[in-house]
Amino acid sequence: MEKTYSVVFYSKGLVEPVKKLKDFLKSKIDWYNSCNSEAHITICEFTIEESQFDSIRQKLSKVSDTFSPFEVSLNHFDSFPNAGAFFIGVNEDSEKNLVPIMKKIHETLKFLKLKKSDNPHLSLGRRLTPENLKIASELFTTIDLQFECNEIILREFDPKVKQFFVIDAFPFGSNPAPEFVQGSLF
Repeated sequence: MEKTYSVVFYSKGLVEPVKKLKDFLKSKIDWYNSCNSEAHITICEFTIEESQFDSIRQKLSKVSDTFSPFEVSLNHFDSFPNAGAFFIGVNEDSEKNLVPIMKKIHETLKFLKLKKSDNPHLSLGRRLTPENLKIASELFTTIDLQFECNEIILREFDPKVKQFFVIDAFPFGSNPAPEFVQGSLF
């Protein structure tokens, strides 16, 4: 049986403050896509057969062991108007740390059909109408959130509830993979 998963950056410390922002937006524009989704920064999403699950977990565990923890700062609101997405953006230093990890995970799972995110952001709302995007941008003007990025999270999609739920965490081990160096025989 096929199941859908996502790999994300996630911090329990962000869940409540972001939920308050989403609830406030919901009180102004009613229900919207991702209003009930817990705070996270998406790396990728994929659908696999259950038989592939252990192999994927092993690959994520191995790659996450090579990363080192760092602080992430979310410091501004922005939007992708064409997608109707309103989000909290990361600062420049955080982006420089997050993007290589995202690319490495995409590379690790390249044999899967991935829905990739290359731009680290924490969505507050998706598929918003232009009017609701305008409301969101007027409601939210300043933000300052931080979290220690020290793991990647695997989430499974529950089709009944139409939400992803955390099922596994892969801590950063600060063990950079040795670079392959071409040797000489003579």
